[in-house]
Amino acid sequence: MNAADLEFLPMNETDLAWVVENERELHAFPWSPGNFADCLKAGYSSWIMRRNGLPVGYAVMLTVVDEAHLLNISIARSAQREGAGRQLMQFLLALAHRLGASQFFLEVRPSNAAALALYERQGFSVIGRRKRYYPAPNGEREDAIVMRLDL
Repeated sequence: MNAADLEFLPMNETDLAWVVENERELHAFPWSPGNFADCLKAGYSSWIMRRNGLPVGYAVMLTVVDEAHLLNISIARSAQREGAGRQLMQFLLALAHRLGASQFFLEVRPSNAAALALYERQGFSVIGRRKRYYPAPNGEREDAIVMRLDL
């Protein structure tokens, strides 16, 4: 994916219909429209990535003092496996650094091999595990792998 074709814009309420539609398509346990609306109202760093003017990804990040925490990152199916996730992650890491974060944290499902590989390629290290963190099929729960990157 050519970085020159990308732009990163603050998410706003007019983006929510597209974000929620993609969230439902991409995730078995999607965030609700209210989750995204609450993040916007709370002032979380929420972004839309566009390629040639069309949305292809979104992310929500929380920064507190000197830490950044990735809450959600997703790439539309039409843009997956083209480097879009890497581009969006690099944007977030640079932004977190500019905002004064010295560490970046995230949680990821052990079953999400593509995300794990992306985060490892970006230099994240596993620092722990949250037992039964995510909902899973059949009423089960899936652990979360906790990862950190020093910025």
